[in-house]
Amino acid sequence: MSLVGKKAPLFSAPAVINGEEIVDNFSLEQFLGKKEVIFFFYPKDFTFVCPTEILAFQEKLAEFEKRNVAVVAISCDTEETHLAWLSTAKDQGGIEGVTYPIVADTSKTIANNFGVLAGDWNYDESNNLIFEGTPVAYRGTFLIDKEGVVRHETINDLPLGRNIDEMIRLVDALHHVEKHGEVCPANWEEGKDAMKATKEGVADYLSTH
Repeated sequence: MSLVGKKAPLFSAPAVINGEEIVDNFSLEQFLGKKEVIFFFYPKDFTFVCPTEILAFQEKLAEFEKRNVAVVAISCDTEETHLAWLSTAKDQGGIEGVTYPIVADTSKTIANNFGVLAGDWNYDESNNLIFEGTPVAYRGTFLIDKEGVVRHETINDLPLGRNIDEMIRLVDALHHVEKHGEVCPANWEEGKDAMKATKEGVADYLSTH
């Protein structure tokens, strides 16, 4: 089920912050009333598509920060594995230089609560608990507003990387809607015309575009 329009599930979990420090009780609640959050799941540390996305978010981090948006990553790896990957140079397949938080969801409960776990638990014929599927997170991305409400979500299958610029566009669209009370049509970008959410507003927009 989609989380759009609902409160993001709460959690407290270990994380690596500033690329070098492990904290035990990281939570998105620290951003409530202060910042929007781009919260993104990736499948696994020390893999192939994942570092390209993580480093791409880092390259665009200043763009998110100037919009007062926090970027937070998460996978089902341990915080120690996160730290080891963050300590590995890029030319060795690492993500050295990433400064935004990376959360450790070793119990897989956060991924499950956000609906991005690539499988599920079941019982076999001997009534043993088993996991069916892949015990990692899909590439889920959530835009969470200052009230803790999910305003956008996308979930990509494991081989399909994200477009980071699209995340920035969605932040701009959310800010425009909140500031101007207009809605953003297809392919809207910052600086382009939006429209009023009325029949007349739609007609005016379509007549000039």
